[in-house]
Amino acid sequence: MKRAVLVSALAVLVVVTGLSVLLATRHPVTDATEAPSPLLGRVAPTISAPELGGGHFSLAALRGQVVVVNFWASWCGPCRLEAPELSTFAFDERARPVKLVGVVFDDALSSASAFARLYGSLYPSVIDQGGVIANRYGVTSPPTTFVIDQRGRVAATLLGPVSARQLEAVVARVRR
Repeated sequence: MKRAVLVSALAVLVVVTGLSVLLATRHPVTDATEAPSPLLGRVAPTISAPELGGGHFSLAALRGQVVVVNFWASWCGPCRLEAPELSTFAFDERARPVKLVGVVFDDALSSASAFARLYGSLYPSVIDQGGVIANRYGVTSPPTTFVIDQRGRVAATLLGPVSARQLEAVVARVRR
């Protein structure tokens, strides 16, 4: 009886240790999947909304620049993975005609504000009151990212957490 308990405990310990090593050494996937969208090639839906922390954002005011629109939420695990990547991208692109804007997806304002402060957001995020912006873009879950070209047309749709490297590559392709 004691031996059976000891063997069982040892087996559980081996499994837990193995899983711990796997989780500690794996690299999180931070590249989103490019996906087809009915918006590709079309003029991007309007975004005109209040920003988290004050101010007002208008997508129309950025015509002539590449714009990255990222839908996120504080309760979204993959959004936590990509938040530092988005800030890195915004910092790296700050001197170029590329703008990043976040869209708060189905989240409490207090939670969204705390999330933005925690991850040191280097770009504005807009409040999507009633999910109107998400509906226009066909977003059903975060993180979802759209890259809009200089003419205001949707050039790419990315599902899942994006990396700064991936966004840089997509934006370089869109600029051509």
